[in-house]
Amino acid sequence: MKTSDFTYELPKDLIAQDPLEDRSASRLMRLDRKTGEIRHLHFTDILTFLNPGDCLVVNDTKVIPARLYGIKKETGALVEILLLKRMEDNTWECLVKPGKKARPGTVLSFGEGRLLGEILKVTEDGNRWIRFSYEGIFEELLDELGEMPLPPYITHKLQDKNRYQTVYAKHEGSAAAPTAGLHFTRELLDKAREKGVKIAHITLHVGLGTFRPVKAEDVEQHHMHSEYFRIEADQAALMNKARQEGHRIIAVGTTSCRTLESACGLDGVIPAKSGWTDIFIYPGYEFRAIDALITNFHLPESTLLMLVSAFAGKDKVFSAYEEAVRERYRFFSFGDAMLIE
Repeated sequence: MKTSDFTYELPKDLIAQDPLEDRSASRLMRLDRKTGEIRHLHFTDILTFLNPGDCLVVNDTKVIPARLYGIKKETGALVEILLLKRMEDNTWECLVKPGKKARPGTVLSFGEGRLLGEILKVTEDGNRWIRFSYEGIFEELLDELGEMPLPPYITHKLQDKNRYQTVYAKHEGSAAAPTAGLHFTRELLDKAREKGVKIAHITLHVGLGTFRPVKAEDVEQHHMHSEYFRIEADQAALMNKARQEGHRIIAVGTTSCRTLESACGLDGVIPAKSGWTDIFIYPGYEFRAIDALITNFHLPESTLLMLVSAFAGKDKVFSAYEEAVRERYRFFSFGDAMLIE
């Protein structure tokens, strides 16, 4: 299976640069993964497809303002870092730009020295481990000095950083938002509950590795970066009860999907569990945990597009994407949504 099999042509003006004023005002494409039938709707129509007893699974991770701009203390050269993964209390794995001279021992300064970072080591894929020192509370400093790490295809400045958070974001740790959840408002979730839909919360802290294009020529040669996840016992029980009673588990986003498929046993039971996952789902994968998926439209040659193709079938997905381009859907993080069931 070739990575080039997952490319498609996308006009640049279809890449959404700004979130809609109303989160739930986006369009919704519904794809029947059995027949390939496509329907064009609005996201508020999602309630039509949610049945009493269904369990909607949301990822309640919270994006941190993980992009920092500073200087190399020794030379004054400008530097940009992106916090990717917390290794220990004050040590993070980071992406550093420019990275060529960012060697172990280099000290970086942010906020005129209020936050210092020493590079400890360089990883195999070129990231850096940085140990930070500061006075006060790290999260408060980060909130003051950092910026939201928007993907590189978004060139507009985000006016309200809460618009890159879901309304149910709770546990800080992500370098990117679980963007399928950006479409939900509190009111829409309340209406789902009133209809008898159960809502389960899981946590997966999203790293940038999820969104990077696959560079290996053969899909099977690609290695995913690991991401931390947690499923609490009461939430696992909620999902398992829905399944036992014959209802569906509907993942909101590929991150929820990956979490459930990572934890799920061969018997389809979802345990309470926490740990790291580097699961890579591509066509040929047998799904055990989910019955339907709410997702956005994804980048060409991305692991997310491969996951969606595994769930619905590559031919059906690419036909749907071709129609989305013809119908001028908005793509990627701030774009429109797709329901696959």
